[in-house]
This record gives sequence, C-alpha cells and structure tokens, in this order.
Amino acid sequence: MKRRRARETCAHVIGRVLLLVTFLHSAVWAEPLGKTTRKGPVEAVVNLDPPDPKIGDPVTLTLTVVAEKDVEVLMPEFGQAMERFPILDFTTSEKIDGEGRTVLAQTYQLQPPRSGKQRIPSIMIEFVDRRSGKKPVPEGLDAYELLTESLFFDVQSVLPKDAQADLHPPLDALPPLAARSGAVWPWFVGALVATVAAPFAWRWWSVWRRRARRRSAYDIAIGRLSRLSTSPGSEPGEVDAFFVELSAIVRWYLETRFELRAPELTTEEFLETMSGSPDLSSDDHQTLLREFLRRADLVKFAHLMPSSEDIDQSVATARCFLEETRQDAPMLEHQESATALATPNAF
Repeated sequence: MKRRRARETCAHVIGRVLLLVTFLHSAVWAEPLGKTTRKGPVEAVVNLDPPDPKIGDPVTLTLTVVAEKDVEVLMPEFGQAMERFPILDFTTSEKIDGEGRTVLAQTYQLQPPRSGKQRIPSIMIEFVDRRSGKKPVPEGLDAYELLTESLFFDVQSVLPKDAQADLHPPLDALPPLAARSGAVWPWFVGALVATVAAPFAWRWWSVWRRRARRRSAYDIAIGRLSRLSTSPGSEPGEVDAFFVELSAIVRWYLETRFELRAPELTTEEFLETMSGSPDLSSDDHQTLLREFLRRADLVKFAHLMPSSEDIDQSVATARCFLEETRQDAPMLEHQESATALATPNAF
C-alpha cells in the first residue's frame, strides 16, 4: 500500500513539473512577430501579437514609425493593405521622444478569416525631409516612400493534428435515424430575433464605418499642403496656379474650422468678417492671415512674380497657422472634405 501511494505521489509531482515546463516554454517563446525597415531618417517597425494564433483568436498588428526631427511623415490611410482581414478595432497615437524625434503608431485588431498560412502585406509610408541641407522629396515625386516587409504567420486549427481525416464511416456502422421532433418554435424564435436585431446591427456597422473614415479639418488641410509644398515651376502660369491652390486650402480651412461661411467675399470682406470671429481674436493670427492673403492676391491678380523666398515664406505662414489652430478642429467625412478641397474658391 505504501509503495502504491509513493508511486501515485511521484506520478503526480512529475505531471505538475511537465505542466510547469510547458507553460514556461510557451511564455518564453511566444514573442511578437516583427520586422524593421529603415530608409534615411525614418524607421518603421511592424509587430504581430500573438505570432501563432488559433482560428477564432484576434491578432494585434502595430505599425510604429520613428522619424528624425524636421521630417514630416504621412501615415497610411485606415485599412490600407488590410483588405483581406476583418478589422475589429483601430487606434492611433503620436508623440515626441526625448531626442526630438516624432513617434507615430497605428494599431489594428484583426480577425484572421481562416487557418493555415497567412500574410500581412507590405505597408507604404511617405515622408518629406525638411532637415537643413537635405532634399525634401525625390525628383518628380511628392514624397519619399518607405515600404515595410511582409509578415508571414500560421493560424493554428483547433482540430488535433492526429485527427482522422476521413470523417465518413462505413454506411453499415451508422446508427438508425432518430425520429425528428415536430417542434418548430426554436426556429421561429431565432428568425424573429434575427429580424429584430438586423437593423441595429446594420446601424452599428454604418456608424463604425463612418467614424473610421472621418478625419479632422486640420489633417485634411495639412495633408493637402504637404503635397503642394514642393516649389512650383518658374513659369508665371505655374506660380499663379500654385498660389490659387495655396490660398484655397487656407480659405477652406478657415471656413470649416471657424465656421466663416463666406466663399463669395473678396479678401478685404473676408478679413473684415474674420476680425469679428470670437475664435480669431488673436492679433497675431489676424496679422498672419492678413499678410498671407494679400501676398496671394498680388500673385493671382497683380501678376507679381514672387521669389523663392516669398514662396517658402507663404507656405511656412500657412503651415504655422494650421499648427497653431489644430486643437478642436472639426471631424469631417474624408470623401466629402476631399471634394470640397478639390473645388478652389473664386477669390
């Protein structure tokens, strides 16, 4: 009897030790899957956690971009390269680290649709290098492009590896069919619940999609300004078109951000309306905008040919105003706002 109890105790202890070793092994080796890509002053890191999920488990994909000081980064649009995965959640963040570098992050919670081999495609990040002595953008392009490496991972099946592949036993081994129950009320209740819940589910999904597509007026305007910020050509017509678009971006932002609904007013009338806005009571902001809009009018209507320093100063003035008023900028539908920006005001 004593020997039997000793053997049982020994087997119990060995089982616990094996369970602990298995747990520690999984805790040590289940590290996130990641790839790092660098181009010039920008580094992009893509991480996937967990690296070996089971079917039905969500995974977290994090894109982290670190840019040197005075390097402007254009992060990818929501859902870019993620079409094959249902997106459960999405968050963004931005900060400045102790070395003055900009750190931006996008985090997706994805639902793998099936088991087996899966791939996270490459993701495109654009940036403009505004450091002193550096070329802002490549020749003929709006920005530098950094392409991350693809991530490959396996989604584990919930079936045991040694499960029998043939799930069809011989016909003579099948048991006799049981008599079917005549009750149909569970099906009726299920159909009724689905009918009642469908409108609410559709509404929730529509609201989620709208929120995912919304961007602030600042983000839209600063993105358009970044694409325009390369120096225009030397021909008068090209310079005129440049200043028309530049002033249109600022006027659209003023009307949208501060609710100054006056697209048909002249510059002087617009400045007078702007001076009465309680949100634009700052003398510095009014002086800044007054000089900017009048300089743009001289180019558009008086055909004044500005120097490269004048062009850079106009772009810097517009960017400074956008940065100083970005707080509380309204959120807009991306497609609608893009259409509004594409139609320049006639002033």
